[in-house]
Amino acid sequence: MTDNSICTDLFSPVSLGDINLANRIVMAPLTRSRAGDDGVPTELHATYYAQRATAGLIIAEATNISPQGRGYALTPGIWSDEQVAGWKKATDAVHAAGGKIVSQLWHVGRFSHVDLQPDGQAPVAPSAVKAEGQTYTNDGMVDVSMPRALETDEIPGLIADYVRAADNAKRAGFDGIEVHSANSYLLDQFIRDSTNKRTDRYGGSIENRTRLTQEVVEAVLPAWGAGRVGIRLSPTTPDAGNTPMDSDVMATYGHLIRSLNRFNLAYLHFVEGATGGTREIPAGIDLDALRAQFEGPYIGNNGYDLDLAIDRRRAGKVDAVAFGRPFIANPDLVARLQYDVALAQAPRDAYYGGGAKGYIDWPISAS
Repeated sequence: MTDNSICTDLFSPVSLGDINLANRIVMAPLTRSRAGDDGVPTELHATYYAQRATAGLIIAEATNISPQGRGYALTPGIWSDEQVAGWKKATDAVHAAGGKIVSQLWHVGRFSHVDLQPDGQAPVAPSAVKAEGQTYTNDGMVDVSMPRALETDEIPGLIADYVRAADNAKRAGFDGIEVHSANSYLLDQFIRDSTNKRTDRYGGSIENRTRLTQEVVEAVLPAWGAGRVGIRLSPTTPDAGNTPMDSDVMATYGHLIRSLNRFNLAYLHFVEGATGGTREIPAGIDLDALRAQFEGPYIGNNGYDLDLAIDRRRAGKVDAVAFGRPFIANPDLVARLQYDVALAQAPRDAYYGGGAKGYIDWPISAS
C-alpha cells in the first residue's frame, strides 16, 4: 500500500476564502434524485453526505431555488421551511463527522417541462429558444418544453429567489453557498449568445449578458460574506440539451471572471471541458488562460484521477480538485486516493432515483 501524501499536498489543509478544508479533495455536486416531489431531503441524504465527510469540502447536489427552478423530478429544493429542516439534518450529520458542506443554488431555466412547473406553466429562459433533449418527470423521460422569455420586470423577483435560497442555506447550517452559473442552466443561458437573444439590459453585449450572474452574486453576498460564496462556470459544456457554446468564449467568460474579482469570492469552480464528458477543449479556447484571470482560489473539475490531480496541483494550476462520480461508490475516496486503494465502480443505474441501494450501501475500504 502506497501513501500518496508523500508526493502531493492534495491531502493537506487549504482555505477557500473563509472555508477551512482538511484537504484539497472536493466532492463535486452530484444529482442523485433521491428527494420526493416536495423537494425535501430525507434521512438518506444525511447518511449519504456524512459518509463522504472526509472530503475537504462537499458541494451538495444542485438544489432548486424555487418551484420555477425545477427541471428534473426528485431533486431537492431550498425554498421551503420543510426543505430547510431536511437539509439541516444533512449538514448536522456532515459537521458531526468533521466535514464541510456548501449548498449549490440552481435554476434550470429552459431545460424543464410543464409537468415540473407550477400550474403547468412554461419554463422560463432569457429568450424563447427551445432546448434539445429530454428531462425526467414522474411519468418518465419526456422532451423538454418550449420556454417563454422572462420579462425585464421579472428579473428582480428572480434575484430575490436566489437571496431567499441563500438565506435558507444559512438557516440549514451549510458552510457556504455556490452560485450555479454553469452547465447551460439559467444563468449560463443568459451568458451565452446562443441562448440569449434579448434586447434589454440583459442581452446583446457581453456586459449585458453577464450582468445577471453578477447581480445574483452581489445579491447573495450580504447573507454570507464573500469568503463563503463560490461560483461554478463551464464555458465549454454543451450539457442541458446540447446548448451551443458562446460565439466568443474567451471574451465573454474572460469579462465575467475579471468582473467577479471585485467580489473577492471564496473560489471559482470550473468545469474543464464538457461536464461529465470529455476534457477536450475546442480550438481557440484556453481554459487555463481564463482560470488564470481569477484572483482567488480555484477548484478544477472534470475527469480527474489522482495522476491528473497531482500533475495540475504541482504545476500550480489548481488549489483543489473536485471528484464527482468516484464519490458515488467510494464514500472513503480521500483515503483510497491517499493510500492507493483500488476504487469501486458504480453502475450507471445506481446514479439516479431509488432508495438506499446504490446510494448509502457502498462499503468502506478495510485499509
